[in-house]
Amino acid sequence: MTRGFQGSYKSSKVQAFNILGLVFVLTLELLNPLNLERAFAQANFYQGKTITLVVSSTTGGGYDLWARLTARHIGKHIPGNPSIVVQNMPGAGNIIGANYVYGVAKPDGLTLGAVNPALYFDQLVGRPEVKFDWAKFNWLGSPEKNDIVYYMRADQPLKSVEDLRNAKEPAKCGSTGTGSTGHYIPRLLEETLGVKTHIVSGYPGAGDIELAIERGEVFCWSLLLATYFGREPYRHWHKSGYVRVMLQTGAKRDARLKDVPTLNELMQQYKTSEAGRRIAKVILTAATLGRPIGATPGTPADRVKILRDAYAKAIADPELLAEAAKQGWEVNPTKGEELQVLSKEVMTQPKEIVERMKWVLGRE
Repeated sequence: MTRGFQGSYKSSKVQAFNILGLVFVLTLELLNPLNLERAFAQANFYQGKTITLVVSSTTGGGYDLWARLTARHIGKHIPGNPSIVVQNMPGAGNIIGANYVYGVAKPDGLTLGAVNPALYFDQLVGRPEVKFDWAKFNWLGSPEKNDIVYYMRADQPLKSVEDLRNAKEPAKCGSTGTGSTGHYIPRLLEETLGVKTHIVSGYPGAGDIELAIERGEVFCWSLLLATYFGREPYRHWHKSGYVRVMLQTGAKRDARLKDVPTLNELMQQYKTSEAGRRIAKVILTAATLGRPIGATPGTPADRVKILRDAYAKAIADPELLAEAAKQGWEVNPTKGEELQVLSKEVMTQPKEIVERMKWVLGRE
C-alpha cells in the first residue's frame, strides 16, 4: 500500500509539473510581442472606423428592414465599436449590390452586403451580369430560415391552383428580377404544376409591387412567409381579406395558413415528375438561406471571425430580439460557417439540374 501511495504521489507530482509547464509555455506565447501586437491590432482595427452595410434592394422591404435592425446592434459587439451605415444599392434584381460588395469594395472588413439568397440561381445558369462567385463571399450569418407564399388579390376570379391551371389568361404577377421570389416561384409553378403566369418584371422593390397591386397593374406576387406576417400592408391585407394566399412552400402547413396547400401536396396531387421535384428542391433552398449578410472575398480571416462572432452576438442580443418580437418577426438564425458550407453545396449541381434551371429561370 505504501508503494502504491508513493507511486500515486509521484504521478501527481508529474502531472502538476506538466500543467505548470504548459501554463508557462502559454504565458510566454501570450507575452510574445508578435502575438500581443496581433491581438492589439484585431481589437483596435475597427476603432474609429465606419462599416458600410450595402443592401442590394430598395428601402422598406424585408431584406432592408432586417439589415437595418442588424446594423443598429452589431456595432456594439465589434471590438472598437465602429459606426454602421446602411446604403441601399438596388438594381438588376439585386445583382448590382452583390457585384459591388464582391468585386468593387475593398476586402478590408469595412463593407458588408445584405443580398437576396436566390442570386446563386443567376450564377448557376451563367447570366453575364453576374460578376460574383456565391461560394466565395465570407458569409457572416442569417437571422432566419424561411418559406414562401404565393398570393392573389381576393377580388380576382382565380380562387385556387386548379383555377390557375385552367385560366384562359395567365395571372399577372409582379417581379423585381430573376433572382427574386416574384420571378422564380411563378416559373417553378409552371414547371411543377403547369400554372402559366404573365410576369411583369422591372419593379425596383417590394413597395413598388405593392402599389402596383393596389393600382391593379398586377394581381399576384410571391414573397417570404416572414414578410407576409411581419409587416404592413400584409398584416392588414391578410386580416381584411384583401388578398388570398394560394399556396405555401413549407414542408408542412403554417399554423396561420391551415387551409392553404403546400407545394409538396400539390405536386403529389398533380403527379409532378421526379425532375420537377428535384428542381423544386434546388430552388427552394434559397429561402432556407434566409436573409444572409456577407463580407467581400479576401477579407482577412481574423476580421471575418470578428464579424461572425459579432453577428452571432447581435442576433442573440436581448434588445434586437425585443425589436424583432415587436415587429412579429421570428428569429431562427444560421451561423456564418454553416452558410459557407450550404453555399458551396448549392453551387455544385449536376449539369441536368443546371440546364433545367435555365429553362425555369430564363424565359420572359
